[in-house]
Amino acid sequence: MLLLLGLCLALPLSAGSLEEARGWRDTPEQVGLRVPRQLRLLQRLKTKPLMAEFSVKSTIISRYAFTTVSCRMLNRASEDQEFEFQMQIPAAAFITNFTMLIGDKVYQGEITAREKKTGDKGTAKRNKTTEDNGEKGTETFRASVVLPSKDKAAFLLSYEELLQRRLGKYEHAVSVRPQQLVGRLTVEVDVLEPSGISALEVPRLQNSGHRGGGGGARGDDDLGPPPSTVINQNETFAKITFKPSVVQQAKIAQNGILGDFIVRYDVNRDQSIGDIQVLDGYFVHYFAPKDLPPLPKNVVFVLDSSASMVGTKLRQTKDALFTILHDLRPQDRFNIIGFSNRIKVWKDHLVSVTPNNIRDGKVYIHHMSPTGGTDINGALQRAIRLLNDLVAHNDVEARSVSLIVFLTDGKPTVGETHTPQILNNTREAARGQVCIFTVGIGDDVDFKLLEKLSLENCGLTRRVQEDEDAGSQLIGFYDEIRTPLLSDIRVDYPPSLVEHATRTLFPNYFNGSEIVIAGKLADKGLGQLHVQVTASNSKKFVLLKKDVPVDPRKVESDVPGSSKPEGGGQDPNHLERLWSYLTLKELLSAWLQSDGEQDRERLRQKVQALAVDHRFLTPFTALKLRKSAPQTATLEDAYGVSAATGPETVTQSLRGAHLQPGPALQKPYDPRIRISKTSADGDPHFVVDFPLSKLTVCFNIDGQPGDILRLVSDHTDSGVTVNGELIGAPAPPNGHKKQRTYFRTITILVNKPERSYLEITPNRVILDGGDRLVLPCNQSTVVGSRGLEVSVSANANVTVTIQGTVAFVILIHLYKKPAPYQRNHLGFYIANSKGLSSSCHGLLGQFLNQEARLTEEPAGLGKSPAKPPSPEAGELSQAVLKVRDHQVPVVWKQRKIYNGEEQVDCWFARNNAADLIDGEYKDYLAAHPFDSETAFGQRPSGGL
Repeated sequence: MLLLLGLCLALPLSAGSLEEARGWRDTPEQVGLRVPRQLRLLQRLKTKPLMAEFSVKSTIISRYAFTTVSCRMLNRASEDQEFEFQMQIPAAAFITNFTMLIGDKVYQGEITAREKKTGDKGTAKRNKTTEDNGEKGTETFRASVVLPSKDKAAFLLSYEELLQRRLGKYEHAVSVRPQQLVGRLTVEVDVLEPSGISALEVPRLQNSGHRGGGGGARGDDDLGPPPSTVINQNETFAKITFKPSVVQQAKIAQNGILGDFIVRYDVNRDQSIGDIQVLDGYFVHYFAPKDLPPLPKNVVFVLDSSASMVGTKLRQTKDALFTILHDLRPQDRFNIIGFSNRIKVWKDHLVSVTPNNIRDGKVYIHHMSPTGGTDINGALQRAIRLLNDLVAHNDVEARSVSLIVFLTDGKPTVGETHTPQILNNTREAARGQVCIFTVGIGDDVDFKLLEKLSLENCGLTRRVQEDEDAGSQLIGFYDEIRTPLLSDIRVDYPPSLVEHATRTLFPNYFNGSEIVIAGKLADKGLGQLHVQVTASNSKKFVLLKKDVPVDPRKVESDVPGSSKPEGGGQDPNHLERLWSYLTLKELLSAWLQSDGEQDRERLRQKVQALAVDHRFLTPFTALKLRKSAPQTATLEDAYGVSAATGPETVTQSLRGAHLQPGPALQKPYDPRIRISKTSADGDPHFVVDFPLSKLTVCFNIDGQPGDILRLVSDHTDSGVTVNGELIGAPAPPNGHKKQRTYFRTITILVNKPERSYLEITPNRVILDGGDRLVLPCNQSTVVGSRGLEVSVSANANVTVTIQGTVAFVILIHLYKKPAPYQRNHLGFYIANSKGLSSSCHGLLGQFLNQEARLTEEPAGLGKSPAKPPSPEAGELSQAVLKVRDHQVPVVWKQRKIYNGEEQVDCWFARNNAADLIDGEYKDYLAAHPFDSETAFGQRPSGGL
């Protein structure tokens, strides 16, 4: 049945993914939200299989991204049909698995060693597309199957990548190209950065061929996120969800979305030696200093002016170079070379940056005309000679960076055309002193040659598409290298303590980028790791030293999951995955540059062994599909027990380890969960729990509509204040009350460590902690800021956690068809009060640090005053309760709480609790919803 495998990615599949896929094929077709009649008609007319679901889940932990793609298809035709599943993935990513479910058959992917020079059709291939543009490029995964009539199929793909920092931002792009309208389309990206997220943006959907580097070129692509995108974040965690309905998809593109969903962000960082993370024998070192004076640049721009550059390509390249010349700094030096079958040098030496030189350089570029062939070797040799002459004659400061920016659209056709000889000539001339940055324009360029030129000469390479945006792509690439801050960077770790570290020598560091080193510790029990960084900047020699504690952080010590699918029982270590990813990239780069047959074979074997061990698809490994056990087999049978959890559990463990009882992102509070008896709900009915004496006391407050009741007042100590505003409703027929009152708004003021306001209604939550955030109550989400976390369970409850030691739960009571005496309202419950002080007050707060006891027992009460026997008909069990110095007559009652679905037995205090609370209820009226100054016994003030 399997015809061909191509390319797509995901993290180890979650337990729900495969089981969902199994269950889905046995259920009737579901297309999700109702589709307009015209769209349904269009879908019926199509003969190709229907895509019922397309979902992507990415989890990024410390810049390392795990991505899972799930696609579900239905063949509604009366005959078998061939279907090709396609997914574009970043060229820098490694596929880790692929699984297909066709009818009741499961085809499980397995990473194996690839035999030399064999063409197994059952293995995965990375198929480069026209949108491949080097490090920023994409490749396409393809899997072709024959789908039986009226049958269903599911495809599950996993891949991993380390996000690279460009122009001060990390960029994660998810390809959304289903090629048709999809019943259920979802993209979810979770970002967890322990050092803190400093910036986050989601631009409009983009075509990958038009994206600039990193933060984008200088064009404005930040027109806001795509429709239906929801962004929630706190200091260290962000969740971004894109879930367009069929109607919204049709508005974006009538025949299905075609673009990339992009998340860009940056992190807080230590400006000295960098961010070093250690976990279970592995470490990663992120080094990205800023606020340093830029190094002088010696740059030669080498521009292809052969006949093939005629028209748009040459015009846009000229326009881009005009902009780039204006970006040169006064301390820089530059020159320009145009080449075809002749080498045309603007000046016989590099010149300083002056207004006149910039003007003359632009004139020289303007008069370039396309003609002749392409002498790549001659142009490179001339450019390197210019830079070497500059340094040799001491016409330049010692601390500077020599660069060549080389642009071409073709292959060598004049002079030396043999690729190995061009590479050898360039390497010998540059001698590691000149970095070559190559740009390939269009599809006819010899991209492998450009890639090797940059790899062997400390540079980068990009492919620029020949379209209307080529100029901004060139500028975006130059922006990445326009500001060198350091040169000759060396990072040292004690050789006896660190084994298998990735590259530690770097010729240059450019502003907005990042140096990443990963390593394996020789001793997991090591107490500290000594790190030393040496480098040169424009003014001095830089030396940084630091001893980093190696003990794993507590939040990382209990992370469930797996890094190996077969073994089971091992915890996942994203740092180990990151280390193996970087090591493979460097081994593959060394293999690409190696000329000797023995060296190439040795490197091939190293790549193959590491890739098989860590399940990465590389040029030397293959992804083979094997028919799995019968459909009764479980996910654990197919993947190994530990693989079922994946990175999502890691994320929740890291986020929630310090919060008690902080809500888990995937499991918000159940609306009927027994959170706490201490509460105010309903008319409102107040309940106070005294756990030591096993007594529960309740009372009513008959306030007026518009009254704002002080529920918790701890402003001067913990900095927490909670107020509840009442709304009125007519009393039910034959009731003894004139009216009912409910809480329509709960407001929470948090004053420490910084001021934050929270306003909760049955419809929305407003969080104002400097940035105003509005959350609808009909969508589940988790957000947070500065120690304040808010979890919304759709149409059920809102949980507010403050500094991990105070937790409130606000139940949302909604009526589909309310009676005249009913109103949508809120209930307030105290789930955790450990962080509130002993002087806490308010209608509920005053009882949190008190105890109560019964001083007069009613007849027949016996030894269990907390639970007296039911009285005879028409009688009430009565007692006297002592709380502080209050003597309170109480009667035994049963009250409905938790939305009327739970019952609590309590001792009831009459008359608005006049004998129970300090003062009377009017003493607890606040001047306004965020009034935190009103103290017991004082008149309401207006201060905030």
